[in-house]
Amino acid sequence: MSYPLREPPPEESATTPASVFANDAGLRPWWRLLLYLAIVLTPWLLMKLAEHMAVATAQPQVIQQLSPVVEGIEEWMQFGYIFFATWIMSRIEDRDVFDYGLQPARGSVRRGLLGAVWGLLCMSLLILMLWSTHHLVFTGILQHGAGAALKGAAWAFTFIGVGLFEEFFFRGYLLYIVTLCFVDLLRRRFTRASSADTAAFWCAAVFISFAFGFVHSANPGESPIGLVCAGLAGLVFAFTLWRTGSLWWAIGFHAAWDWAQSFLFGVADSGGVSAGRLLSSRPQGSALMSGGSTGPEGSLFVLAIMLLITLIVVTTLRRSGTPVSGTSVLPWPHMEKDLAPEVH
Repeated sequence: MSYPLREPPPEESATTPASVFANDAGLRPWWRLLLYLAIVLTPWLLMKLAEHMAVATAQPQVIQQLSPVVEGIEEWMQFGYIFFATWIMSRIEDRDVFDYGLQPARGSVRRGLLGAVWGLLCMSLLILMLWSTHHLVFTGILQHGAGAALKGAAWAFTFIGVGLFEEFFFRGYLLYIVTLCFVDLLRRRFTRASSADTAAFWCAAVFISFAFGFVHSANPGESPIGLVCAGLAGLVFAFTLWRTGSLWWAIGFHAAWDWAQSFLFGVADSGGVSAGRLLSSRPQGSALMSGGSTGPEGSLFVLAIMLLITLIVVTTLRRSGTPVSGTSVLPWPHMEKDLAPEVH
């Protein structure tokens, strides 16, 4: 007796739901990016909606007086929420939440402190340039003794929160997953995977750095040069991740830079002036050179400082990111499963 031969099962279409939403590495990067943005932006959108529904009151664009208590609570809460959102994505990806730039590896504290030292020195140099060219005038000392120490500590706590929140949000999971999206696009167009990965990282870094600069446009007193400075700073911080494989140097630099200008020198920081600052100062002369209401970050002098910071990174930070394969140069560890065979 002969039996009819069974036909082989049809091959899975390239457009099946599985291929649209997932690949060999799991959920596709584009969907993970959308999910992460939905988690992160939902509270912000709800807050904006509540503000819109409330009675609107016109607020003049004046320099704000920022309190270390209010600012500190807000910044640390924002960091906590970003950490929580990243933890959700780490569970989906079966990774450690610290893998996205906050690895508590040996030397992390030292690297963060080194970044803080450079942040303090670079801001001090910028202030010196403004003062020596008569574009900044110091008008007095506002804090003394134990009160000055207490305020300095409060602002240090606040700006550590600023550094953690802004670096982990813009250059943590977000930079990681946007890089993977570009990898998915570019590995089909490059003959070498390492070239595709390098291009993907810097495409993502440029895109997110411009977004980082644009976010600062909401600050009262911000200026075009200040926005350019924020964008360039974002690129420099991405470069430190590329060099070291972690965010700790950038977090330390970011925190000390903001602390020095906001508390120590008492100048405006992206249009905001801190309450309880140590020194009192005011800009003088052309806003293009002094920074005007933006502060030192709005001065043309800051462009030279950005170049100096880049040279410091090149000369003091050794390229020690962990390659994920024999061909990839991306700085995050344990990425093998995220690079699906189809994109090689």
